[in-house]
Amino acid sequence: MDNRAAIREFLITRRAKLRPEDTGLPDFGGIRRVPGLRREEVALLAGVSVEYYTRLERGGLAGVSDSVLDALVRALRLDGAEREHLFDLARAAGPAPKTAKRKRGQISPSLERLLDGMTGVPAFIRNGRLDILAINTLGQMLYSEAFCHPGRPVNLARFCFLDDGAHRLYPDWSVAADTAVALLHTEAGRDPSDEGLTELVGELNTKSPEFRKLWAKHDVRLHQSGYKDFRHPLVGDLHLSLDALELPAEAGLTLTAYSAEPNTPSEARMRRLAELAFERQEDDDVVGASR
Repeated sequence: MDNRAAIREFLITRRAKLRPEDTGLPDFGGIRRVPGLRREEVALLAGVSVEYYTRLERGGLAGVSDSVLDALVRALRLDGAEREHLFDLARAAGPAPKTAKRKRGQISPSLERLLDGMTGVPAFIRNGRLDILAINTLGQMLYSEAFCHPGRPVNLARFCFLDDGAHRLYPDWSVAADTAVALLHTEAGRDPSDEGLTELVGELNTKSPEFRKLWAKHDVRLHQSGYKDFRHPLVGDLHLSLDALELPAEAGLTLTAYSAEPNTPSEARMRRLAELAFERQEDDDVVGASR
C-alpha cells in the first residue's frame, strides 16, 4: 500500500465531511471547489500553519508529534477508530521497526482446542485482511455459504463482494459490505507492507464496482462488539451479538464469536443450528472411520 496516498485520501475525505458550522467557524460564503472544510480552515482549527497542514495532507506524517496528531483529531472531529487509524498511518510513515516479522496464517494447537471447545457459539479466528484461519464446527455451519467452494482459504471480504452466497447470507448486504471495507482500511493503516492485503484490495477493486466505491470513502472501524444479522438457509433469520477479541499472544489475529440473546427466536434457531452441526460432525466421523 502507498502510505502517502493513504494519508492524503484519508485526511481529504475527513475534512470533506465537515462544514464550517459543524466546527464553530463562520462561513463567509463563496463558492467552494470541493465539499467540506478548506485546508486553511483545518489548519486554523488545529493551530498549525496552512503550509504545515498542507505538508501533512500530502502524506508527510513521518515524525509528527502526538500533540499535533491529536490536534488534527480534534479539528477533524475524528472518532475513536479514525483517531487510531491516523496514528497508525503516522507510525507507518516513519522508519520500519526492527522486529521480526510474524509468520502469518499459523494458529497454535491451544487456540485450535479453544475453538473446538466452544460448542455452543459460532467462533473463528481471522487475520486483519479477513482470512478465516480457523473456525469451529458451529461457525462453519453458520457460514456454510462461504464454505461451498473448495480451494483457497475463505476470505470474508472476497466472499462478501465476489460470491452470490453473501447476498443470501446477509439480509442487509450493504451493512456487511461497509464493515468489510472499513476493516480492510483499518488494517491497511496498521500494516501497509502486507503484500497479501495489497493483492486482495487490487483484486476486489478490479472485480467489484461496489468495493471500488466503498474503498474510495476511506472509512475505518473498530469492530469489537455489536450485532450481526444472518439469513441461514436451514434455520432462517438470526440476530446475533458479536464480540471480537484481539489475541495478545498472536499479534494481528482476532477471535470472533456470536451469541443469541436468551429467550429470543434467534436463540431457538441457534440451538437448532447447533443440533444440525452436531449431526453433520457425526456423519463426517462415520465416513472417516469407514475409510
